[in-house]
Amino acid sequence: MRVYKFGGASVKDAEGIRNITGIVNKASQPLVVVVSAMGKMTNALEELSHYYFDKNGQMLPVIFEKIRTYHRSVIKDLLGDENSSEGFNEMALRLEEKLKAAPSMHFDFEYDQIVSFGELMATKIIADYWQKCGMTNSWVDIRKLLKTDDLYRDANVNWELTSELMRMTFAESGAGLQLTQGFLGATINNLTTTLGREGSDYTAAIIAYAMDAEDVTIWKDVPGVLNADPRWYPDAVMINELSYNEAIELSYYGAQVIHPKTLKPLQNKNIPLYVKSFEKPLEKGTVICKREGISEQVPVYILKRQQMFLTVSPKDFSFIMEDKLIEIISIFSHYRIKMNLMQNSALNFSACFDDNGMTSNLLDSLKENFVVRYNQGVSLLTIRQYTPEAIEKMTQGRELIDSQITRKVARFVLK
Repeated sequence: MRVYKFGGASVKDAEGIRNITGIVNKASQPLVVVVSAMGKMTNALEELSHYYFDKNGQMLPVIFEKIRTYHRSVIKDLLGDENSSEGFNEMALRLEEKLKAAPSMHFDFEYDQIVSFGELMATKIIADYWQKCGMTNSWVDIRKLLKTDDLYRDANVNWELTSELMRMTFAESGAGLQLTQGFLGATINNLTTTLGREGSDYTAAIIAYAMDAEDVTIWKDVPGVLNADPRWYPDAVMINELSYNEAIELSYYGAQVIHPKTLKPLQNKNIPLYVKSFEKPLEKGTVICKREGISEQVPVYILKRQQMFLTVSPKDFSFIMEDKLIEIISIFSHYRIKMNLMQNSALNFSACFDDNGMTSNLLDSLKENFVVRYNQGVSLLTIRQYTPEAIEKMTQGRELIDSQITRKVARFVLK
């Protein structure tokens, strides 16, 4: 068995769906295809979830209609009639009914219930189109198989139960082509959960792990894993091969090609991961596999923008020892803010993290026992396999707020 994963960019419109249909049609079976929500649909559904939770009766129907119209335009292009996808019509009706009910008092729960419709709608449309094309396929609701705890928006997988349910479904159904959703799971009580943003890659890895798949291919709008994001570094080059460990390091530091949780289950069973371009499917792409290091000995640049750099000092001038570290990290954990960089000295603890909507609450909590200083709007640059020349090139002319250099990795907070 093989596993393919297609992200939102690959299925953003009818042309994209026709393109991935051609890729899937040429693949050997059995094949499980994991698909994300179309285009930027997750962002639209996030907006919808906020209006729903805030009981904004004016904007709620407006955003819902935009979502429905977007999908119907794709259906019309693919199937000839905007009402001809029964699967989509069913999901749209379920979402509409959900929006008519009063929300609970748990935003993360409501978020997962609403945002999950992106993947469900997309896969229903694609399944109907494949049937029209004569491609027999089995549509699988991943929520019945991928079981998690109830940590909404960042759920943890129940590996034993999930593996058992996946083997029963994917191996025993007899279908050569099976289509399912990324990003989604459910509790044992069948309440929908999500695995965190960009979690569709992780879904593909979970399926591959459970099924002992031959390999996993993630189809992107880039030729493979690059040594930098070409949107801000035009001289980026492709990396042909890298080890699981190296890829895990890059994902940890923020490389966006691979989801941070994706690689570990594949490494555990030595399942190769291919990263290929859906625009140029015949090109080789990058393979992440069991090997030493990285094939191209070039610096790898990872840039995270919109960061906050924060430094705290105890008000009583005590040292930053284990008790203070536990207190600080517990506050970050309480607000579910993940630190992208941290370091401490005798009297100071510093951290760099995504500047999101929970930042003000974090600051208020820290200020109870600490003096807090911070810079907003900074960037965190990570250079793996750095050279002195690479550091000079990337930091020249920029205000350096902090740095952290180890044997293989150089990190800089820049303004």
